[in-house]
Amino acid sequence: MALKSTIYKATIHLSDMDRNYYDTLNLTLAQHPSETDLRLMSRLMAFVLNAHEQLTFGKGLSDEDEAALWQMNLQDDIELWIELGQPEEKRLKKACHKADKVILYGYQSSFDIWWQQNHNKLRQYDNLCVEKFDEEAIEQLAELLTRTMELQVSIQDGQLWLTCGDDSLLIERECLQQVK
Repeated sequence: MALKSTIYKATIHLSDMDRNYYDTLNLTLAQHPSETDLRLMSRLMAFVLNAHEQLTFGKGLSDEDEAALWQMNLQDDIELWIELGQPEEKRLKKACHKADKVILYGYQSSFDIWWQQNHNKLRQYDNLCVEKFDEEAIEQLAELLTRTMELQVSIQDGQLWLTCGDDSLLIERECLQQVK
């Protein structure tokens, strides 16, 4: 018998001063049985950083033809494709050919080794942005994971400040490759 996804609900009060985007997001996240808490919370942070009315969660781990997150326009053209972790170069190549912009977020220490091995191949993709979350901050964020979450998030000057109850975190990210 197949294991079922675990469902999480998140209410996020977002103030993104860098993009002048302010909203209250009511999100439902399905955690695949093989998805770690770190990846789930990285996926949530990727959503927050790129929040848009047409940004949606893809099937991710259960469908190789879909992104972890993506944004499509009204003609079903993929404007933004977001990946997490350490995908194969072939997957990123496919994403770069299908989407206007692709963002890869790394979130584990092993990402540094993966990046060293793959960065030369990935430099050829002009529409690929690669960023790495601070691992310690994502681990602290994963500790705040509950089935129902309410988060306050402020983004200013590239910094993401998150408050959950009495806990506050600064979630920093390092840009390893920018879109050309």
